[in-house]
Amino acid sequence: MEVYQTVVVLLAILTSCVATGAILYLFWRHIWFFRNPRRSIPPVGSGILSPADGTVVYVKTVLPGEKVISIKKGREATITDITKEDITQPKILVGIFMSPFNVHYNRAPTAGAVESIRHHPAAGHNLCMARMHYRTVFKRRPLYRNSLHIVQNERTVTRIGASYHGVPASCYVVQIAAKSVSGIESYVNEGDRVDAGQVFGMIRIGSQVDLVMTHLEGMKVRVRPGDRVKAGETIIIE
Repeated sequence: MEVYQTVVVLLAILTSCVATGAILYLFWRHIWFFRNPRRSIPPVGSGILSPADGTVVYVKTVLPGEKVISIKKGREATITDITKEDITQPKILVGIFMSPFNVHYNRAPTAGAVESIRHHPAAGHNLCMARMHYRTVFKRRPLYRNSLHIVQNERTVTRIGASYHGVPASCYVVQIAAKSVSGIESYVNEGDRVDAGQVFGMIRIGSQVDLVMTHLEGMKVRVRPGDRVKAGETIIIE
């Protein structure tokens, strides 16, 4: 009888744990994941803002054709690999990894006109971002090592015609999908004008967002790998 009672108690505990886990998952997947908290957007002219919540995984200033990062032996990446466009000017690149627990709404880094929105399918299939997740959690440098999703996974590239202290500049926001992503959404159209900090899209589940900004004299990058940033609030470049 005692054995029977013990089995019943253990089954009750197991059932309770499973039910609790299922409820927590459903809450995260259908409510918590879609949260869109208010942001304290800096005054106009403060600088270029983060387009995503997450952890900065690389910061580079590069010339056209220059290798940005060495992902793994024999595989390097250029700005063109990331944006899927030919780049003719020096750029500042900031990569931001978004874990499944970050806010996934993306915000415009600067005010300007949406010049183009291009979707590029994966070169084969979308790769899992678990390596980058692991390295950001445990602060293993470089944070982007072995993360081939940077160049292989599907992406949407939004180009904004902006200005920096009155000088014209191009700003690219590259939304990179993870293996588990169920969609990259864009809430703007070509020709629309966006304000700095305005929500313009989102990526479902874990993902990465890169900011590619024309490098102009006087620009100062304010973040470095490992920093935590918030979309529409953290100043990336001033």
